[in-house]
Amino acid sequence: MDVGDADPFIEKELRPELLERACAAAGIPLTLRRQPGYDHSYYFISTFMADHIGWHAERLRGG
Repeated sequence: MDVGDADPFIEKELRPELLERACAAAGIPLTLRRQPGYDHSYYFISTFMADHIGWHAERLRGG
């Protein structure tokens, strides 16, 4: 999961630390990447989209 550290929604709405804690408590691996300087814009999403598509594609192939 990627979040921008300049995202105006990070503290009150997104709160990625809650997902991080829940995954840790349940023993579910999580990769949480806090991207410096990024906000909640299309540019942020488009910058990291290839990583996410690759992650899903790898799992759909069973790899």
